Amino acid sequence: MIQHLASSLSLSPSDPVFWLPLAFLAIFFVTVLAGTILDGFDIGVGCLALVAPAGLRPRMLSLLNPWRDANEFWLFLGLGVFALAFPHAWAEVMGKISIPLFLLAIGTLARSVCFEFRLRAPAEQQDWWLLGFAAGSVLTAFSHGVLLAQVIINYDNSASYGWFLAFMGFCAVAAYVLLGASWLLMRETGELRFRAVVWGRRAVRWFAAGAVAASVVLSLANPGVLLKWSEGAPRGGVLVLWVAILFGFVVIEMSLQRLLNVSARSTALPFVITLAIFIAVLLGLGFSFFPFIVLDQITLWDAAADLATLQFIWTLFLVALPFLVVFFGWVYWRIFGLSRPPLPPHFKL
Repeated sequence: MIQHLASSLSLSPSDPVFWLPLAFLAIFFVTVLAGTILDGFDIGVGCLALVAPAGLRPRMLSLLNPWRDANEFWLFLGLGVFALAFPHAWAEVMGKISIPLFLLAIGTLARSVCFEFRLRAPAEQQDWWLLGFAAGSVLTAFSHGVLLAQVIINYDNSASYGWFLAFMGFCAVAAYVLLGASWLLMRETGELRFRAVVWGRRAVRWFAAGAVAASVVLSLANPGVLLKWSEGAPRGGVLVLWVAILFGFVVIEMSLQRLLNVSARSTALPFVITLAIFIAVLLGLGFSFFPFIVLDQITLWDAAADLATLQFIWTLFLVALPFLVVFFGWVYWRIFGLSRPPLPPHFKL
């Protein structure tokens, strides 16, 4: 496939003009994936704070403390990579998703401000800041769904797709709720774990409905994608991918049902499978659009910056990569496993 693409562009696969845009597309995809997953459980826990009992909310937010600042890094990194590596698609894409981007900015700002102000506010004001953080999380999750829907319909802003944008926004909230709930039941015991199981069971079917709706609309709104899915060798791979995704939803449902009735040693399975479904859905979307940034209009080579700029950014990336790996490995290595609140110190009188 790579050789065929290079030949169609009259380039060699080893030519930097060919492989550098591919490399930056991979970096951008990994950044989006990392932001969706690593910031996703944070967003999900924030959404759940709206419906959680008041006594459980402080513990839920305290679990997020080690990762809050690192999670927000991915959004800015993704925007930076896209703007620097693919400047010729920036105006075309950003001009068509300005409204969901505005909602995303408001939600992200509300989450950051309310979380930090809650830590410093008097006790009687903390509940209000917590509710602001939760509302910002819902808005952020909803805007992610609308952004995904805009990409799926190839930025068609006609009113006929309004229902789809709203539905995908709602399903995105459910997807993040499932991710947050499955993370909580892995990290906590007692009442919070039980409630996380109930929240997850309520969200998993809406997440599945959103995945199915995204697939159907993607194929109906873009005939080229339907042809790509149904013709040639990729057809078998697409079928296997969808069977695996649907099987994953069934396993999550069964696992959560089991956790309602028995106390299992390992509670990481729903979280791991939810992560795998997120990855599979994004991989399917990437496969559907490749090699286009704007479907059937702008390829990634059309959108890429000039060679000198790409080479300069690539050099900076290679220099920064070891530091990024060490830093994020150190930050996220304790994301799994049971969390125990610290014990108060004993003082001798």
